[in-house]
This record gives sequence, structure tokens and C-alpha cells, in this order.
Amino acid sequence: MKKQKVIIIGAGLCGLYTAFLLQKKGMEVLLLEANTRIGGRIKTITGTTAVTMEMGATWFGNQHSQLLEVLRSLEIPYFKQHTQGISLFETMSFVPPQKFEISDSEEPSFRIEGGTETLIKRLISEIGIQNIKTNTKITVIKEENNHLIVTDSDGKSYSADKVISTIPPNLLVNSVVFEPNLPENFTQLAKKTHTWMGESIKFAVEYKTPFWKQNNYSGTLFSQASIIQEMYDHSTADNSGFALKGFLNGGTAVLSMEERKEKVIAQLTTFFGPEAKDYVAYFENVWRKEPLTFQPYEQLVLAHQNNGHSLFKKPFQNGKLYVSGAETATQNPGYMDGAIAAAKTIALEF
Repeated sequence: MKKQKVIIIGAGLCGLYTAFLLQKKGMEVLLLEANTRIGGRIKTITGTTAVTMEMGATWFGNQHSQLLEVLRSLEIPYFKQHTQGISLFETMSFVPPQKFEISDSEEPSFRIEGGTETLIKRLISEIGIQNIKTNTKITVIKEENNHLIVTDSDGKSYSADKVISTIPPNLLVNSVVFEPNLPENFTQLAKKTHTWMGESIKFAVEYKTPFWKQNNYSGTLFSQASIIQEMYDHSTADNSGFALKGFLNGGTAVLSMEERKEKVIAQLTTFFGPEAKDYVAYFENVWRKEPLTFQPYEQLVLAHQNNGHSLFKKPFQNGKLYVSGAETATQNPGYMDGAIAAAKTIALEF
């Protein structure tokens, strides 16, 4: 019996895990990824001191049971986020930050040892790199003779029995032409579906030493008044590499990287002292400037808006085209756990 051929658009966590599950069911799977790198909104970078820093998905907790199950089954170790020491909360720029300590009884957050990319690399090795094609931006999906023909921006076409899109719905309907057209109610829904991480600016500052820990600071910071809105210690699991990492005020996307960096270092120096100026490197990722992830909305869309909507469960093009991805998950949509849940849900359809 001929193997069913499935094309998956997008090699992020959902796309990769979907491929992994479908291969186990004996299907022939081809992953097409528009970017030059694999991982989607999981993006781990490594500094010169070998510290790994997350520019995308990072934390998870005990409530993320689907992700935890995958990490255990693939034997990928994870560790508890460091929170010991003094944490800071700044309410106004002209008032010193409040100091507080996070209790050990608080529900812990975890990070993957070696960086979140460890999970991506493991899935690539399971799927086989030969089944993943990068730098392949899909522009047309056409139904033809009981198959779907997928065409990329170079005019190259691929044929499949079924196609699964795992890219954000708003990006899908704004970057791909469908023949025949998708229903108008679906297109309008997709345009009003929030793309998780889309508005985020993630940053990391690499250091030679964890001077904040040495001064009894946890590295945790919340601010309603400065450029860094949320920050945490980002040392490696074995404490061999050190960084501080978090989120910047989304409104600062209009500034240059250099301007943001100056403001970040100034804020860290104010809170942690002159040692903060002695950094190895500064990194950031402005996700709204990643056109292969984020497509600007036509109108205001709120966080999680339409994520997990029931219309995402319905296949199109006579049951041959499926829309999946973290945004379509009914539980923890947008998060890594949601990406895994969406992959499991779609795999049950095959």
C-alpha cells in the first residue's frame, strides 16, 4: 500500500512534533520552512562564553503536562529557574524599586538544559534532516486531481495527499493564495487571531560572572517605568555561563538596537551597580520585525484573541488542508505546551 504523503508548512515546534507523530504512523512527511533556520519561535543563541540565551520560547511549568510528557519521553533534562535572592519591582521612575523575595513554595518555572533548542535538535534527529527543506516560502496552495499542489516563492511545486499549516493563522492568510479560496469566515477569523510572541522584544545581556547573585540579587526584575519590563537570571544549568534575560517595553520597537541597549545597561546599572556595565555582549530579538512569524493586524487584536477557536478544527480543500499551530490549541495556546497539544490533535485526524 502506498504511503500517504503529507506536507507540513512550518518547522517550528508544532510542525516538527506533528512530523514526528505522523512518521510513527507510517506516513511520508516533508516539512517546508520559509526561514533559513529551523525552530520557529524557539530561537536559542550561544554567547562567546558558551552561555545559551533564549530569544523565543523559554519557560514552562508543572501545568504544561503535554510538553513535560514529551521532554520525559525524549529524555531531555530540564531545571528550575533560579529565583533565590532579592527581586525588584519598579512602579515609578523617580521612586526606588521595591525589594521582595520569591518564596520556595511558589510554583516553579523550568528551562531546558542546554537551551530550548535542545528539543528542536532532538526532533530534527528523530525526523531526519533530509525530510526538512528550509528557505522554502509557500505562496500558493492549489487543489488539483484529488491532491494539493504547494508552490514556493521560487516557483517550485510539491504534491501531497494532505497539507498541514502550522504557521500563525494571520500570517497564513496574508502570505498564501488558495485555489479555491478559503471560506471568508475563516479568512476573517485568521486575520483577527493573535500571533503569540508577535509583539515581544526579547533581550539578553551576557556577563563573565553572575555579579547579581554574588550581591544576593535573584536577577528577577519587574518594572512599569523603564525599558526592561520583566527580567530573570539566565545562567546555564551547570552555572558555567551567565546572563540576564527578559522582555523590553514593546513600544521601544521604534528605537534603534543601540538606543535600546543603552537604556537597558543604564537601567541595570541603576539597579545593580557599576558591575552591570562590564558586560560581554547584548542580544535582542524584535519579533514584530520577523516577517516570517509576524504579520501586522488590520485592526486591534488582543493577547490570545481567537486562539483555540473551533473553526481551526475544520479541514478545508475537501478535507485535504488542515490548519494547526500553537495558536489553534484549545489548551495553553501560543505556548510550547499548546504547540505540542495542537500537534497531537492534528495527528489524531490521520
